[in-house]
Amino acid sequence: MTAVTDQGRDHGQGPEPEGPAETREENVRRWDDGLIARRAAEAAQEGPEDERAPQEDDPALQVEAYGLPGSPLRPRLDALRELVGLSRARLDGDTLAEAGRVLDEASARQRLSSRHTVVAIAGATGSGKSTLFNALAGVQISDTGLRRPTTSAPIACSWTDGAAGLLDRLAIPGRLRRRPVQGSTAVDEALQGLVLVDLPDHDSAATGHREQVDRVLALVDAVIWVVDPEKYADAALHERYLRPLAGHAEVSFVVLNQIDRLPGEAADLVLDDLRRLLDEDGMPVGEHGEPGATVMPLSALTGAGVGDLRELLGRFVQARTAAARRLSADVDAAAARLRPVYVAEGRPGLGERAREEFTDRLADAVGAGAAGQAAEREWRRNAGRACGTPWLRLWRWYESTRQLGGLDLMAQVLAPPEEEITARQRVEQAVRKLADDAVDGLPAPWAQAVREAAVSGAKGLPEALDELSRRAQAEAGGRSRGRSGSGDTGSAPVGRGGPAGVPGAPAAEARGGGRGGRPPRPAWWPAAVLAQASMTLLQIFGGLWLLGQIVGVLEPGLLVPALLMLAGVVGGPLVEWSCAAAARGPARRYGQEAERRLREAAAGCGRARVLDPVASELARYREVRERYVAVTELSTTGG
Repeated sequence: MTAVTDQGRDHGQGPEPEGPAETREENVRRWDDGLIARRAAEAAQEGPEDERAPQEDDPALQVEAYGLPGSPLRPRLDALRELVGLSRARLDGDTLAEAGRVLDEASARQRLSSRHTVVAIAGATGSGKSTLFNALAGVQISDTGLRRPTTSAPIACSWTDGAAGLLDRLAIPGRLRRRPVQGSTAVDEALQGLVLVDLPDHDSAATGHREQVDRVLALVDAVIWVVDPEKYADAALHERYLRPLAGHAEVSFVVLNQIDRLPGEAADLVLDDLRRLLDEDGMPVGEHGEPGATVMPLSALTGAGVGDLRELLGRFVQARTAAARRLSADVDAAAARLRPVYVAEGRPGLGERAREEFTDRLADAVGAGAAGQAAEREWRRNAGRACGTPWLRLWRWYESTRQLGGLDLMAQVLAPPEEEITARQRVEQAVRKLADDAVDGLPAPWAQAVREAAVSGAKGLPEALDELSRRAQAEAGGRSRGRSGSGDTGSAPVGRGGPAGVPGAPAAEARGGGRGGRPPRPAWWPAAVLAQASMTLLQIFGGLWLLGQIVGVLEPGLLVPALLMLAGVVGGPLVEWSCAAAARGPARRYGQEAERRLREAAAGCGRARVLDPVASELARYREVRERYVAVTELSTTGG
């Protein structure tokens, strides 16, 4: 009986073969995958409709082996789906393409029959895979011969009904779907549910044949790799297929065919060398009960070892775990490809030290230290104004009026162009250093996302800090330009100045002032002012007394007025020195408080614009990292 005749009969074509009725019934039993034959078989079933064998379309039979409660595959697929969804905004489509394909194929396989196991037979030209395919089916289905390539399209052989959806998924047309010769042995019963697919040669000179092999291999549940003594070490087989599919060892059979051509112990030597090559490919060999690929010798031509392979396939099919193992291995392979974009080399993130350094750099850029020092100086100047001698205060006023139109003021107002961007550069440097610390060891796509978030937030940060400074100054009451002894020239933007020593420091002094234009005065200041006034009065009284004696208005007597005048002259500076010493501590605390307020304001601005977006990106990375760990930790294939 030829394959062509069988093919015509499958589609209800060609004349009815002559012969006894028993022969025709036997042919119907053997080849009952045609539409007419199946309808005839269903009509011939006896008994009530509810006692008939359930069909494949019965929803109760559509439960997937990998979808049962407690199966680790379903949470892995859910985790992979969430991982892809969370990563689409950060990773390009090419990176996620393989994971998306695995999810699509898993969903498609999940909707199809779980009672069938699709096994492909793949091999090189002349390896004898078509002969093995026919030997397992028990009938000549796939053409064999010396002409190469013999198999030009995938041919399927299904041991039971209900595999139409699976074969449609493989795009195998109805004219290339066959049924085997089945006996009554236990092995034949065990093969119920097997769908065997004979593939074209994977090393065929026809490009279309290789494309069909690659397409079908990505969809089947398991693969039987047929090698021969001449091509078992072929680099094309190992580098193109076995090595990339090393993680699919549990659903792989590697059979050394044509052992009848090897004399003596040569078959064992070749088989050992084949196991060595598989080990180099990273594909574990399942021996002594360990999981891995099945490696065995046989001769499809003489039948030696074919029975053993049928028994192994029977146990494999009845376990009904091939689809789950295949999909689990696919998930492992997809996760391995995604590892470089999810697994960090170190412990990336924002530690307390990085945050503190960023705050310090912003405080330096906004001049918080200079503002504190200016506030401290302002406190001391106010103490000097209130407690200093009037003659010294008059001299200081005279010096300040001389400097109002001088070069010192011009140097403060007109900053050289090369110094105008000092503070802006400090802000940019602070943001750059923060981003470098945050992305240390982070995979490239997520590092890029963190840097973009930092740079985006830093675009308006100098302006925001400058606005913060102006608002703080307005709330504090401001400073009048040209105040005596202060050198105050008003506010200067953060982007055009810096701390003390560069233009913009006077603005820091203005920001350090207290509310109402002056620092608050301690309780002892009135007493100090009264003491200083008393010393001044003593000087004036003593001076007038001496003057009166000189002009003759008063009686001569130099001792008392001289002592009074000397007491005022010595007591005034002594009171001023005492007030300065007493004001040192409060002035320092006042300056520290002013620095702290400006520092906290700058830190809050930097946190809202830079730290929070960066932390958000890092949190997103940690989330996808947890999803990736969920995908890999539940692996059942050791991938």
